[in-house]
Amino acid sequence: MNTKIFSFVLPTKIVFGAGCRRQLASALGELGVGRPLVVTDRGVLKAGILDRILTELPSEMARFAADGIFSGVEPNPKDRDVAAAAEAYRSVGADCLLAVGGGSPIDCAKAAGVLIALNATDIHAVKGRAGNAAVAGPPLICIPTTAGTGSEITFSSVITDTKYHIKMTVKNASTAAKVALCDPELTLSVPPATTAATGMDALTHAIEAFTAKCSEPIADALALYAMELIYPNLERAVRDGADLEARTAMLMGSLLAGMAFSHSDVASVHCIAEALGGMYDLPHGVCNAVILPYMMEYNLDWCVERYARVADAFGLTGYGQDAAQRARQAVDAVRELAVRIGLPAFSELGVRMDDFRALAVNSYRNNSTLSNPRPMQKRDYLNMLCIMQG
Repeated sequence: MNTKIFSFVLPTKIVFGAGCRRQLASALGELGVGRPLVVTDRGVLKAGILDRILTELPSEMARFAADGIFSGVEPNPKDRDVAAAAEAYRSVGADCLLAVGGGSPIDCAKAAGVLIALNATDIHAVKGRAGNAAVAGPPLICIPTTAGTGSEITFSSVITDTKYHIKMTVKNASTAAKVALCDPELTLSVPPATTAATGMDALTHAIEAFTAKCSEPIADALALYAMELIYPNLERAVRDGADLEARTAMLMGSLLAGMAFSHSDVASVHCIAEALGGMYDLPHGVCNAVILPYMMEYNLDWCVERYARVADAFGLTGYGQDAAQRARQAVDAVRELAVRIGLPAFSELGVRMDDFRALAVNSYRNNSTLSNPRPMQKRDYLNMLCIMQG
C-alpha cells in the first residue's frame, strides 16, 4: 500500500436515487436561497428535462427559475459562455446557480461562479489549479442528465479558450457544487450514441484515476468500484435506454469515477482529448472513448499490475492467471467494448495529419501529462496520434 501523505476533500452533499430531483426545493431551502439562475443547454430544454425539474418547485421559485434560464452553453463550454452566464446571473438578480445537463453546463456554471464571486468578466485570469479560483461563489446545485463526466462532484472546470483554441482548467475545491442531485430517471432519454460516448468517458476517468502516478488509496477504491459498475452496464444502457437498473449503475459509476479522478488525476488520454476538443471542438466524451483503448495499449508495459486489477474489476479473470495475462485482457476488453457499442474510429473524427505536431505540443503541455504511467514527451504524443490514425 502507498503510504505517502494525501488528502481527500468532498465539499458536495450527494443525493442519489430515482426521483431525487424532487428534493430540489428542500435543497434550495437548506442553502437559504430561492432565486436560481438555471445554466443548461438547448438539448436539455428540447428534451423537456428542465420542465420535469422545475415543476417540482414551489410556484414562486419555479417562476423565477423559468424566467432566469441561461441555455446558451455550447458543447465544450467556451470562455464566452462562462462570461455570458455570469452576466445573466447578475442581470436577473439570482442568488444561486442551478446547473442542469451534462458536463458542459455544469463546468460552465462552476466557472461562472468564480467570475461572479470576483465580480470579473474574464475566466482566463483564474485558470489553473488554485490562485484566484480559491474564492467561494454563489451556492451551486448540480443535476446531471448524463452518466459520463462526473462534473457534479468534481471541483474543476474545463473551458475552451476561443482565441488560442486550447482547453484550460479552472480547479479549486471552492468551485464545487454544494449539492448534487443525481437522479437516474433523468438519463433514460439519453440517445444510444451519447450514452456510449459519455459512458466510455466515465470509464476513462476510472481507469486513468486508478493508473495515474499520483493515485491514492481512497481514489483507488472509488475507481475500482466505478469500473465494476460501468463495464457490465454500459452496453446494457446503450442497447436499452429504458433499463433503469443499468442507468442507475452507470450514473453511480460516473459519480464514483468523478470522485476518483478529482482526488487522483487523469492522464494522457485526456491530454490528447482536450487538445482535440480545443482545436476541432469535438465532443470530449467521444474523444476520450476513441483514445482510451490505444492509450491503454501504449501504457501496458508500464502498469501491468494496475491493469491486471482493472481486469479483475471488470470480472474477466480469476486470480490464477498471472498479471501480464490479466492486464492484456483489460486492454482487449476495453477495445472490444468500444466496438460493440458503436464508437467511431479515430480516423473518422476528421483530424488532419498536418495538425498532429500542434496537437502533440498541446497534449504535452497539459498538466496531466506528468500523471501518465508511461513518461510522455512531445514525440510520444506524435507517435500516439500516428498509431491511432493507422
